[in-house]
Amino acid sequence: LQKMKDFAAIDFETANYERSSICSVGLVVVRNGLVADTFYSLILPEPNYYTYRCTQIHGLTQADTASAPVFCEVWRQIEPLIKGLPLVAHNSRFDESCLRAAFRVYQMDDPDYPFFDTLAAARRALPHLPNHQLHTVAAACGYQLDHHHHALADAEACAAIALKIL
Repeated sequence: LQKMKDFAAIDFETANYERSSICSVGLVVVRNGLVADTFYSLILPEPNYYTYRCTQIHGLTQADTASAPVFCEVWRQIEPLIKGLPLVAHNSRFDESCLRAAFRVYQMDDPDYPFFDTLAAARRALPHLPNHQLHTVAAACGYQLDHHHHALADAEACAAIALKIL
C-alpha cells in the first residue's frame, strides 16, 4: 500500500456557526514523509462575532482576533506553502466547507484543492477504536495530542495520523 508522503494537513477553528468565520488556521506541510513546514495564524473572522460554544471549544475570543489579519491576507501566505499538494483534514467536510465559504465571502478563486479525510480513513483502518475523534485516533497512531482544538496542534496530529494510515 503506497503511503501518502506529500501533503498539507490543515485545520480551521471557527468563531461561530458560519463556516466563513474562520478565526485560526494551522497547517503542517509534509514532504517525502517528513514535516517540512508549519504555519499558524489567528484570523479576523467573518462575520466577526463569537458564540459561547465555539469559544468553549477552542478558547479564542474577539479580543484574541481583534487585530488579526483577514482570511485573504493569511491565505496569500499559505498558498505558496501548499502549491501542488493535496490537503488532509480530520473530518475534511468541515474544513473544506470553511475554506470554500471563506473563498466565497472574500470573492477569491477557489482552486478546488483535493481533500483527504483522516476521519474516514481511521474509521476504515481502525474500526476497533471507541470513537474516531482526533485525539483518540492520534493516540492509536502513537501521537500524543496535548492542545486539542488549537489549530496547529490539531493539524500536527492530523499529519501524524495521515502518515500512518493514508
